Amino acid sequence: MRKVLDVVLLHGWGSAAGAWDDLAGRLGPRLRVHVPDLPGYGAAPVCAPYTLEAMADAVARCAPLRCHVVGWSLGGEVALAWALRAPRQVRRLALIGATPCFASRPGWPCATPPAVLREFGRLLAVDRADTLARFIAVQARGDAHARRVAGVLQQSSAGSATEGALEAGLAVLLHADLRRDLRRVRQPALVLHGAHDRIVPPAAGRRLAATLPVARFRLMRACAHAPFLSQPARVARALREFFDE
Repeated sequence: MRKVLDVVLLHGWGSAAGAWDDLAGRLGPRLRVHVPDLPGYGAAPVCAPYTLEAMADAVARCAPLRCHVVGWSLGGEVALAWALRAPRQVRRLALIGATPCFASRPGWPCATPPAVLREFGRLLAVDRADTLARFIAVQARGDAHARRVAGVLQQSSAGSATEGALEAGLAVLLHADLRRDLRRVRQPALVLHGAHDRIVPPAAGRRLAATLPVARFRLMRACAHAPFLSQPARVARALREFFDE
C-alpha cells in the first residue's frame, strides 16, 4: 500500500485558501492536502513584521513536519522562502505562476514595474473592491476559461484579507527578491506557468526553473495566471505524477 503524502497549498495575494477547493478535491486520497491561509487572510493572524520570511515561518509552524509544497503567485515566493529556511521540512516544490522577484529591476525585465505596484497600492486604499476586481480581471485575461477563473477568484477574494495584510503583501511583492538565493534551493521543483499570464510573464517562470538546481518548466497553453483553475484536471495529474516520483 502506498504511503499517503502531505501536500500544502499556498494561495496568492488577494485570494484565499478557497481558491484551491477544486484542485484539492482532485489530489486525494493519495495526497493528504493542507490548505492554510497566509498571514492576515481568513482566520490566520497577521505576522509582524510582515515579510516574506515571517510569512514562510508562519505557514511552516502549522504544517506537517515533512511535506510537499505547492505555491501560487505570492504563495510561490513564500514556498521558495520556506524551502530555503526549512529544507528538512519541505520535500518537493511545485510553483505555479511564480517568480523569485515580482518587481522589475536592472537585469530583470520579466516583471512588473515598481511604479505600477505603488499605484496599485494607492488605488487599493481608495477602493478595495474595485481594485481587487481589476486585479482578478487581469489574472484571468487571455485564459480559455477566463469567466470561470474570474468567478472562482472573485468568490475566494471576498473579505479574504485584512486591509493591513493586503497593503503589507504589496510591499512584499515590491521589495522581495530571491534571485540570489535560488541556487540554494535543493528540493526538486516543478514550475507550471500559463502561456498568457499577464501578472508574471512566462519568461520569469522559465528563468526560475533554469536557475533552480533541480527543476523543470512546463508551459500550459490556453492558460493565464491561474492554470489550476483553468485546467484543474491537468494540473492535478501533473502534481500527482511529480510528487509520486
